[in-house]
Amino acid sequence: MRVIAASLLAVSASLTSTLASADAITDAVKNDNRSADAKARDEYRHPQQTLRFFGIEPDMTVVEIWPGGGWYADILVPLLKDDGNYIAAHFFMFDGAPGYYAGSLNGFKEKAKAGGPYEGATITAFHPSKSPDIAPDGSADAVLTFRNVHNWYMGGDKEGVTSSFKSFYKALKPGGILGVVDHELPESAADEAMKSSGYMKKSFVIDAAEAAGFKLVAESDVNANPADNADHAKGVWTLPPSLRLGEEDQAKYLSIGESNRMTLKFIKPE
Repeated sequence: MRVIAASLLAVSASLTSTLASADAITDAVKNDNRSADAKARDEYRHPQQTLRFFGIEPDMTVVEIWPGGGWYADILVPLLKDDGNYIAAHFFMFDGAPGYYAGSLNGFKEKAKAGGPYEGATITAFHPSKSPDIAPDGSADAVLTFRNVHNWYMGGDKEGVTSSFKSFYKALKPGGILGVVDHELPESAADEAMKSSGYMKKSFVIDAAEAAGFKLVAESDVNANPADNADHAKGVWTLPPSLRLGEEDQAKYLSIGESNRMTLKFIKPE
């Protein structure tokens, strides 16, 4: 009877912890620092469901790769500020870096100043080859990357993706989580489309992560969009929020919504 009672207590404690984490994520998504425009994207990006799927807890050390203007940072910073640690592995500045890097990085740093919405965040720099060290080795509970894998492929082919995943592997603790979201290219499409469309084949991403040492433990369709066929004149940027074609067929692309996305959860084996 004592064994059964102890087991029930353990299950109850685990359930309580899970519910508390879910509530914390809900509160973080609803926080007032998020703009109305950012919240409008929740319909397509499903932050609550995505972070729960990845198993993110408020007491974790979480590294977000290339957070850009901070769409997910607006959620992760308040989620982690009391008991956890948020690390932004932002753009690495180098000669010839894309022009938008500086503005994005400087804007993020401004938000991280005392009294700003990202106060307490740690900022590091990431580049697949020029700046691979995103955090001390074996220190992170989770590394998250949202819609970035295609950039590393377009900039550095397979090597750029594999070296990125190797960097994440080094930063994670044994048992740590790698969460990946990116635009999904149908497996039937030509591999060449990955070089310019912004879409990636799921099989390619899984192979690259496994080559770096990760194990795929789960995948989710929470960010799937069956209305997106991944075949557009300006690639994924044809769709909202970019709408690269401007007024041309805008109603059509707005009705499709944001891209069809893979959502993959990997672990660094114990």
